[in-house]
Amino acid sequence: MKNSGNLLFNIRNLAIALFLILYVAPFTSNAQVVGIDNWYNRETNAKTGQPFHYLWTDTENSGYSQWGELFKKHGALLTTIEQAADAKNLAKLDVYIIADPDTTTESKSPNYILPADIKAIKKWVKKGGVLMILANDAPNCEFTHLNMLAEEFGIHFDHVSLHPVLNRKWDMGAFTKFQDHPIFNGVSKVYMKEISSFTLKDPAKAILTENGIVFMAESRVGKGLVVALGDPWIYNEYIDHFFLPADFENLKAAENLTQYLLKNTGKFK
Repeated sequence: MKNSGNLLFNIRNLAIALFLILYVAPFTSNAQVVGIDNWYNRETNAKTGQPFHYLWTDTENSGYSQWGELFKKHGALLTTIEQAADAKNLAKLDVYIIADPDTTTESKSPNYILPADIKAIKKWVKKGGVLMILANDAPNCEFTHLNMLAEEFGIHFDHVSLHPVLNRKWDMGAFTKFQDHPIFNGVSKVYMKEISSFTLKDPAKAILTENGIVFMAESRVGKGLVVALGDPWIYNEYIDHFFLPADFENLKAAENLTQYLLKNTGKFK
């Protein structure tokens, strides 16, 4: 009976230890937590009924699963935010990514970015949060409410569609001239198609321009950082060379972007 009691005691302790390792330790570590929005972008696949489009869990061409692997490579933890942004869920994050908020074409009842959400996000950024906004071109993105958020940081998404690409004429979507910025270190050519541009005010600054048009921007507010682009960009279809010719370096730029976002949390490994 005594040995049986000891066995049960050891099994219980082992179970507790496994629970702590699997479920508690990851959230008490110094690892950065990177959250992808699935509230403002809440599309579901018509065939499967499952959430898709710019999510960590989407392993098809439309997903961010490969980008998620880059974050994990640098020790970050991934999570998905399925509610409107507020102080409680933002407090768990170091990086918050909003990609392509829904239009009424994509959702019968879109979850718009509301004033209370904007207030919470701005406060979180000021305290040191890193916000990445990846929009889309017109008419594939909800700009009205997204701009209410972005303008808090001096960034305005223009309701346009630039850099069109016909069929597989890849070079129509090429950017080859880059200013000195960590995101484009060692990069000579990237692909972006059908994207929106920016109108900027202080404190926002351009990161990527072409012929005087701003295509990527950043803004430092308080202790935090906002990076914005008018395209979902590095989803699985275009992050590497599954489709893209070998001379495009989207993967290198994605690696740089990943490190840049994480480094600005102050907890980069």
